[in-house]
Amino acid sequence: MPQEMGMMRLARMVLCGVLGMFLAAGTCLAQAEMNPPFGLNWGDSPEKLVAWATRQSLDLNIMQPGDQPALRILKIQPSKGFLPEHKASALEARFLNGRLYELTVHYFDPDASADLMEARFEEMRRELTARHGALTANQQERSVVDKFATRKISFHREPVKGMMLLLVFTEVEDLLRQSKEARFSLVYRNDNLRLELSKEPRAAKDGDAVKD
Repeated sequence: MPQEMGMMRLARMVLCGVLGMFLAAGTCLAQAEMNPPFGLNWGDSPEKLVAWATRQSLDLNIMQPGDQPALRILKIQPSKGFLPEHKASALEARFLNGRLYELTVHYFDPDASADLMEARFEEMRRELTARHGALTANQQERSVVDKFATRKISFHREPVKGMMLLLVFTEVEDLLRQSKEARFSLVYRNDNLRLELSKEPRAAKDGDAVKD
């Protein structure tokens, strides 16, 4: 009997180990599928984006919030038109302790109507659904301030806890001039990495940060 109980415990341990391996593999796969675009990877240093912006002669702005010294925000955009080989108009990357944890891709076309931009937004949503699975609709918002009506629609996908994909459409209508414009943004966010980085001593990563 003791021998049988020992075998059962061993079997349970092996089963738990196998299940753990499958779960870990699934988490890694989901994280890999949610890697940011533009050839970037989570944890990259700012230098990779800075070098690309320099090669492509793009405008580059670097911001360090005064109340968050470990944070760097890089915004890259062309002086006009779109980013090279992309339909996006700008990139906004966030680095904590010199490592990438969030990337936002902005889509705006001054020559496109608000209806056309909304159609492009819906096309993007279908593409993301086909690639990553169904996106969950968030609550829609509408507000009116100083004769400007703002409408927001957003969807998100979180295949594993802490890995977030967020698609946001914003339309602003000038009620006096009867005109409106629209844009949308796609946010890739790795909150798991952000939490890890927030626990690290900042001094250990200062050398990785871009100097203003």
